[in-house]
Amino acid sequence: MNYYLIAPAKTFHDTDNTLTYTAENPLKIGQIVEIPLGKQKTVGIVVKKTTEPDFATKSILRVLYEQPLPDHILKALSWLTDYYRCPMSAVVQAILPRGITKNRRTPKTTNVKEVKNPDNPLNAAQKRAIKELNACPANTVLLHGITGSGKTNIYIELARQTIASGKSFILLVPEIALTSQLVFNFEQHFKDVILLHSEQTEAVRHHLWRAALESDHPRVVIGPRSTLFAPVKDLGLIVIDEAHEPAYHQDQNPKYSALRLAAVMSRTILGTATPLIADYYICKQHNAVVELNELAVKSNKTADVKIIDLKNRPDFTRNRILSNQLIESIQSSLDHHQQSMIFHNRRGTAPLTICDHCGWQALCPNCYLPLILHADKYQMRCHSCGRTFPVPTSCPECNNATIHHKGFGTKLIEEELKKLFPNAKIARFDADTESSQQLNKVYEQVRAGDYDIIVGTQMIAKGFDFPKLSTLGIVQADAGLSLPDYSSEERTYELITQVLGRAKRGHQNSKIFIQSFQPDHPIISYASTSNYADFYKYLLQKRKQSTLPPYSFLLKLSLTYKTEKSTVQNIRKLNTKIVQSTRRLGIQQLIVTPPMPAFHERANTGYTWQIILKAKSRKDLLAIFDSLNKSPYLHYDFDPISLL
Repeated sequence: MNYYLIAPAKTFHDTDNTLTYTAENPLKIGQIVEIPLGKQKTVGIVVKKTTEPDFATKSILRVLYEQPLPDHILKALSWLTDYYRCPMSAVVQAILPRGITKNRRTPKTTNVKEVKNPDNPLNAAQKRAIKELNACPANTVLLHGITGSGKTNIYIELARQTIASGKSFILLVPEIALTSQLVFNFEQHFKDVILLHSEQTEAVRHHLWRAALESDHPRVVIGPRSTLFAPVKDLGLIVIDEAHEPAYHQDQNPKYSALRLAAVMSRTILGTATPLIADYYICKQHNAVVELNELAVKSNKTADVKIIDLKNRPDFTRNRILSNQLIESIQSSLDHHQQSMIFHNRRGTAPLTICDHCGWQALCPNCYLPLILHADKYQMRCHSCGRTFPVPTSCPECNNATIHHKGFGTKLIEEELKKLFPNAKIARFDADTESSQQLNKVYEQVRAGDYDIIVGTQMIAKGFDFPKLSTLGIVQADAGLSLPDYSSEERTYELITQVLGRAKRGHQNSKIFIQSFQPDHPIISYASTSNYADFYKYLLQKRKQSTLPPYSFLLKLSLTYKTEKSTVQNIRKLNTKIVQSTRRLGIQQLIVTPPMPAFHERANTGYTWQIILKAKSRKDLLAIFDSLNKSPYLHYDFDPISLL
């Protein structure tokens, strides 16, 4: 008999990650097998060969695939379990596709695309960047390239080189829907690109996963963060496009950062115009930053940026949302058959519904978050849980009819634009847009100028090229600065800079209007001029003063109980336990914040309070966490991108 440690895809014990099974025939490390677990059957991954134990064992049921998982997948399995302290069963579930035990019919066609552009011309700056990327000895290299500098062509050339060396290439994108243009470009150069995303059916994803596993040659794979688990042969390079995006952080078990995981699995290149402060700092320390500051196509076109104070009401005599200058520029673009874009990262019609008489506010009874008015459907909607409610005509508290809807979202902006420009063809792109009308589905029409005015959230901020765009308006640039979180300034800078990049590609002489209640705020100033260097110095100094990343590692601990009293009592006990463990372990450089309510303190599940731990060494955080009693009420997040 042969004995093996196997990691099942179902949780069976709080402390163990593997179980011992027998097999009549020898197994390969990394093979996927079906095993009995209690009275059920599940799948598992062979992790290690072991000796005969002193207890009875069960036998595996069958081997699902003769081809074992490649080394980089096995490395991810063990690293995620250890680095983020998550159950190995959760990692196995993330690695393996759903329905892996089902019998699938092989598709009749392979849908191999014809290579249309065998050549990939590069300019001098791009060639220099590729040379520096290849010469850099660091495992993780940051490609800091401005919008329009041609990073996609660099990715294509790196993929060519990787495939030519006999190794596979993975390109991560934040969301397939936002990067259809990038995917299209790759498919012009590689005939058998594997594209993975959540809109595919379970059967299609399983087939593509199997194609990657059983392929006898290197492949190009494109997709979101889960694409890291594509079992390709001999992974040689991972490129992460728009590496600043929060979409690369998984906030459900197994919680992880795709950027950190990629660096463990293979050589990694982070491509972005707005690098995260911590990433830029770390790469700078290792001389692993490659700058690309030239447009791919030389242009004499200019972009005139104007900051407008939202408090200066004489600038808003024609409309309360859109400034007079912005309206005039939109009209000018219409007259010259050019496009305008209006950006606001808040969907719906109005984000706040209150009673002016008693102060009652429309909140979701499930999430206790403000309900958003959607005037086109005439309903109130919770953007957290998705529940809908009728629009109140009177206050349920005082029965007064003084109900007012305050603020604005993309739907209200769209309606205002229709009133101002009744003959213009307007398109809105946000999470409420019908699937068939999403930007990635109608991009070619938008690019060709079939729409005069584009309105949208962050969906329109990145990954798309609009050659006819000549007017750009950001209606409230400082909206995200009010969030009480250490990442709010960084996220605001990223969004503004990415939006401005749509009008700074050198296609047209463009006018950009940044409307803000805080026109003198440093972030607004740095973003309006795309001044990353001063933005980096400004925020790095603030992070140092507050002992925040990159000057510390973070661990967020949260407790949720049905009653506020139970939550407060138990969070205090947890705080005491942390202090005691710190002393017992002799940890010196650890900052523990007092227990405090979470930003979204109350929900239907109960009340949530949290404690934030900051440490110079990540090992100290792991030691403290390992000393705590785990319970279903305790939630934890290592290296959180937000403390809200």
